[in-house]
Parts: sequence; structure tokens; C-alpha cells
Amino acid sequence: MTPLLTVENLRVSFPTRTGMVEAVRGVNFTLGRERLGIVGESGSGKSQTGRAIMGLTPKHAHITADRLAFGEADLLGMQASERRRLRGKKIAMILQDPKYSLNPVMPIGRQIMETLKTHEKVSRSEAKARALAMLEAVQIRDPERVFDLYPHEVSGGMGQRIMIAMMLVCGPELLIADEPTSALDVTVQLEVLAILDKLVVERGMGLVFISHDLRLVSSFCDRVLVMYAGKVVEELAASRLSEAQHPYTRGLLNCLPKIEGDRHPLPVLERQAEWKL
Repeated sequence: MTPLLTVENLRVSFPTRTGMVEAVRGVNFTLGRERLGIVGESGSGKSQTGRAIMGLTPKHAHITADRLAFGEADLLGMQASERRRLRGKKIAMILQDPKYSLNPVMPIGRQIMETLKTHEKVSRSEAKARALAMLEAVQIRDPERVFDLYPHEVSGGMGQRIMIAMMLVCGPELLIADEPTSALDVTVQLEVLAILDKLVVERGMGLVFISHDLRLVSSFCDRVLVMYAGKVVEELAASRLSEAQHPYTRGLLNCLPKIEGDRHPLPVLERQAEWKL
């Protein structure tokens, strides 16, 4: 069976005054209809990997790959117009903070309808009905009221659910979620994860879940990729994350807060030069 997503030797670099800086250095993985977690520190290349897949990397970036494919479609080889048609319809991405992703001067309902009408020929009444149904699907109470609100009138948790509704309204096959719960409190985090889990199971989507929270990823995902300095240093089943062997992954796990035992001095990562090679 052809994987939903194939990434082979993906590299993303940016020009700077001192030369090219590689943000992603030879990332490889495949994705089926499963939940794949990508973890690592800030700056490890997680988000740039997701943006490269989506085609959302800035124009001045240099992107290469031996293969970057959605099913049989070559993402790097297709025209920009084809990529735009695919983005939002077949592949969608939830960005980190809804405050910066939602249009502040457009009502929430119109934004969801705009996504739908961009990719499908639907009437205004049908688009509104599907937008309301999607708001209800992400467990927003009184979707009729929320439909007419502006982004500043909703909480962070509700804003994130609205983003999920907007990304899922066209029924994508692949969803990339870039730290979708980082700005939420624990109770709302669990609700958002339950929504994503239900939609993955019911729709048979593939999910790339980008996060810095190892405990969250170990309990929610099926597989985990651990990234350091733009590279994947370890891949393992999420349920076996506590058995990780790479010293970087072990270091991240050791830095997690623990209630029991003496934690003084607090552990720190002892970085090794060979991790970057």
C-alpha cells in the first residue's frame, strides 16, 4: 500500500549574512493513516518540516528532497497552483496560535465558509450549514452564536477548536498539527486531543502531531520521531518512548518534572558534537 506521505532526505535551508543555515537536514519518514508525533526542542526543525510539506516555507528558503510525495503526487515537482488546490482540501495544517492565524476583521463563520468555497462549488446556504456542523463537531456549544463572533471575542481554547474546524471542513486526508495545544490549559488540552483522536479514527486521516511535550506525545501518538538540530536522531513506538536509547532523547526525558526523588541540582542536557553530524 502506498504511504499517505513519503519524506526522503528533506532539507530546508535559509540564506543569512554568514551563509546558508540548514534548519532541516535530511529528514526521512513515511506516514500511513496513523498519528505520528515529532518532538524536540525549539529550533530543532519540527515546524519547518511541517511547513515544507505544506508548501508554506518562505520564498527565500531552499528546499530539496529525494522524494516528498503525498500518495503518488510529487509535492516539490507540482506547479504552485496545484499545490494551492491540494492545500486545505487534501492536506491541512493547524498552526500554533489561533490569534495569529485567524483574520481579526472577519467573522469566524465567514472564515470557515471561505475555506470551503475556495475548494468546492457550494451555495452560501450549504457552506453555512457545513460550517455550523463542523463547529458542532469540534464541541463548540451554540455554534450559531459563535458563527457570527470575531476572533477576539473567543477564548484561546475556542479559537483553537475553530482553527481545527476550519482545517477539517473540506475533509483532508492528512492533517499537520503544529503544537495545537501549547497555549491551552490542561483541561482544554485533553478536549482538543479527544477531538483530534475522534476525527482521525472516524475519517481515517493521517496526523503529524508536532510538539515539545514528550508525555503528551507518548500517550496520544502511535509513533514518535525525535529531532535535534534539524535531524531525526531516533524513531520508536510512542508507547516505548520511556525506553529510548539515544542520549538526547534520554536527556529530554530526564528533564521532565518529577514529584518523587531528589531533583537538586536540576538535570540539564549534556550535548555532544556528534549529534549534529
